[in-house]
Amino acid sequence: MAATYLYLSLIPQALIASMLAPEAFGRYYALGARVHSRGEAIFFEVDPTLLPDGEFPLELVPERCVPKPDGRPKKSVYLSIYRVLSRIPVAALGSLYLVTRDGRTLALGRSPYAVDTQWRAHLYQEFCPIDPIVASLLEPLEFCRAITDPRRPVHVPRIVFSQLALRGLARDPVNGLASDLPYPNIPHLRDVLASLLGGTGKSSKLVFKQANQGVFYRTVRGGFYVGDQQDFAFYRMPTVTELEAHHFSWWRSAQAVAADV
Repeated sequence: MAATYLYLSLIPQALIASMLAPEAFGRYYALGARVHSRGEAIFFEVDPTLLPDGEFPLELVPERCVPKPDGRPKKSVYLSIYRVLSRIPVAALGSLYLVTRDGRTLALGRSPYAVDTQWRAHLYQEFCPIDPIVASLLEPLEFCRAITDPRRPVHVPRIVFSQLALRGLARDPVNGLASDLPYPNIPHLRDVLASLLGGTGKSSKLVFKQANQGVFYRTVRGGFYVGDQQDFAFYRMPTVTELEAHHFSWWRSAQAVAADV
């Protein structure tokens, strides 16, 4: 029997069964899915044995995820599109796959997480279940715990986000160099960071309601994070040296796409 895979897509949020292995699924999802509103795709591989019983219609997988009459694999069977991340335990999430607009896929595994105290300010791009860009004084684990805290009036059950580079703005938002940062409205970003670092009493502030430019792969610093009040997982982004040495085609694609947005 042909292998089937279970994927949690973040752009858009969905649980999808497929007969395509991750790299082929990433290429299909970035280039061949009409429902996909952006070029990039980000998805986790999901372990179905670690999903809560009865939460998703997994019984449909062997019924619908079968080869077509001509032998071609079934590319996607949507199992859920509503509040998917909040119903999948962090423990069930496997490798994370980052796909560029032209279908190049980079796989990230889980890494040990250590608090990095060298930066006072951080910039986070959230992906699921909400997708703003937020500046914060909280390091990633603290940020995750804060935004999933049910005691706060605005919170989410679980969150996936990446950390973005701020270059010189992390220490000096007013005069720090930002010439190579691809974010829109840099003056507004400077103002938000200056306000946070000036001691307004807030730990985080919204910068952009939505990243219309897509995913800022080339400025990811640290990596990607997923968690809630109990669980937290870190997916380390390779350094530029590692990307150039071992993932050159993906890195070249990520930079070329970034130059176009």
